[in-house]
Amino acid sequence: MPKKDKHKPSPPSVRDALRVPVGAPVDLSSYAADATPLGPRDKERGVAATALLADPLAGLQERLYAASTAGDHRRLLLVLQGMDTSGKGGTVKHVIGLFNPSGCRIRAFKAPTEEERAHSFLWRITKALPEAGEIGIFDRSHYEDVLIGRVRELAPPQEIERRYDQINNFERSLTDSGVTIVKVFLHISYEKQQQRLLERLDNPEKYWKFNPGDIEERALWPAYQEAYEIALERCSTPAAPWYLVPADRKWYRNWAISSLLLEHLTALDPQYPKADFDIEECRRRLLAEAPDVTAG
Repeated sequence: MPKKDKHKPSPPSVRDALRVPVGAPVDLSSYAADATPLGPRDKERGVAATALLADPLAGLQERLYAASTAGDHRRLLLVLQGMDTSGKGGTVKHVIGLFNPSGCRIRAFKAPTEEERAHSFLWRITKALPEAGEIGIFDRSHYEDVLIGRVRELAPPQEIERRYDQINNFERSLTDSGVTIVKVFLHISYEKQQQRLLERLDNPEKYWKFNPGDIEERALWPAYQEAYEIALERCSTPAAPWYLVPADRKWYRNWAISSLLLEHLTALDPQYPKADFDIEECRRRLLAEAPDVTAG
């Protein structure tokens, strides 16, 4: 048997391939939304590769939850951001569907309610965080307050500026308390968004997903791209980096996010707790002669 080469470099990780550089300017036009930077190169292989991730993901999720019963406070939070039709809902359906739903906490953030507007923009986010052992999924998030908030001028510029630091401090406090944050920007092209919106208009079963306001938002595409570039640059930190996932190809999006979650959960390496009872005594009691339950 040949000896392993200790100096052979490890294969590139999905985290390394998709991570937005920390502290560097971000130009979204330099990223192809239909790219496949790492992993499968076609749909057939991509779908098959994603299916193979289901068992290891489910196993790690079970270990994470089991560890929490013994006092492990760690949990994982997946943050999904992207333009309309970029696949936030599809990710929840196809990727999070690989997990046991009882261990997931999913929250889709819409426009804030009157009660939520009466508090800090992070108030409703804090209430929706996953508990120990859980996997949380945010369909949109606190980043809306520096995205649509910036583009639509829903807050003064000085307030928007303050929010970047508030977000970084908030996320640092989460990671310090045992939350692994996986922030994913779903990068869709202008042309692919138009195609997906037209598909909704062509299918009566998709009318409910279409909002005429999406057309107005498309007119603000350049402003949203700039807002995302600023958020990705200002809020990609060593503790909570951003990952840019090309989203024009749904199959690649699903594989990439599933792989990101697998790498993060593998790094956490949660362990099943050891028994706090006498195993052999319990076995003896179970194997002892049982009373006659048919009598009488």
